[in-house]
This record gives sequence, C-alpha cells and structure tokens, in this order.
Amino acid sequence: MIRSRFGTFRGLLRLALSYPQLLLGQSASRAPDPAQVRRLVFVCQGNICRSAFADVAGRQAGLNTASVGLSTTTGRAAHDAAIVAARALGHDLSDHKAIDLKDYVPQAGDLLLAMEVRQLHRLAADPRLADLPRLLLGCWTRPMLPHLHDPYGLDDRYMATCLARIDRAIGALVSAFPGARLS
Repeated sequence: MIRSRFGTFRGLLRLALSYPQLLLGQSASRAPDPAQVRRLVFVCQGNICRSAFADVAGRQAGLNTASVGLSTTTGRAAHDAAIVAARALGHDLSDHKAIDLKDYVPQAGDLLLAMEVRQLHRLAADPRLADLPRLLLGCWTRPMLPHLHDPYGLDDRYMATCLARIDRAIGALVSAFPGARLS
C-alpha cells in the first residue's frame, strides 16, 4: 500500500512532516495576489515526471504554463514511465524537453508551484526568484497533499497515482488563477 500510494516510506514520512511545516509557516511559501498571476510555473527536481506532466496537463486545460527542474539537463526527455502514465490520463509527454532552473527566465506574473517543501526553500534561497510568489501544488489536490513525492524510478502504480493527483489539481488551478488562462 505504501509503494502504490506514497512511493516509499520516506515519501509517506515527508508528507506527514509537510502538514506542520505548512501550518506553522515553515514551508517558504509566498502567497500571490491571484489577480496578478499570468503564468503557472511547475517545479520539481528533474522536470521529467511531475512538473513536466503538470505543464502538459495545465496547457491542455487552457492555462499559460511552464515547467523547470531544480537539478536536470536542459533538453532531457520525459521519463518513459511518466510518458506511459500520462498517456493513460489522456496527456502526451512525448515531446517534453526539460528545462534546468538556470535556464528559466522569470516573467512578471509567474507563480512557482513546487512539489515539495524543500523545493520551496531552494526557490526562496535563489536571489533571482526570492521575490516571486511560490506555493505547493499539492495544496490543490483533494485531499490536500502538500508533498507530492518524486515517482522517478519507483513503482509504476505510484507514478500513475502521483500524476492522477496532479491532474486533479489542475482543475482547481483553473478556477483559482483565472488570469493564467490562455485566451
């Protein structure tokens, strides 16, 4: 059950720790003015699973999106297991090319949406990004799951579970940030 729902025991533990971090204001979140948000930028470690999928699903839902990885190689393709799981959800990741954080060019109106609290801390520590609003994508899942554990190299069932959670969060983002909708 842990492998299919949380990826690993570490994933479950990080999820459990993320709730008090969020509640106690220790997540490094920086709330946006929803009316000012023009683009949703999804952030994860490698930009080949979670953020790549969120980017594609967001665009398919009519949102202005981008995605980046905190530690990746720009141009890297999506992970094969993510491509398969995305296809099962009706999304095509086959053309995705990763973008490393150093190659990301912030724009006015960007909202950074990370998968993990530690990623928010890393974004907050970057002088180029410190002033940008940043939140956890998992705050839009139902039930709320502030930590969306990295599915890379884990059980295929967890990859499907993780991407399905992200897919459901996209619908809530459409309502929450109407200024990020494409015309």
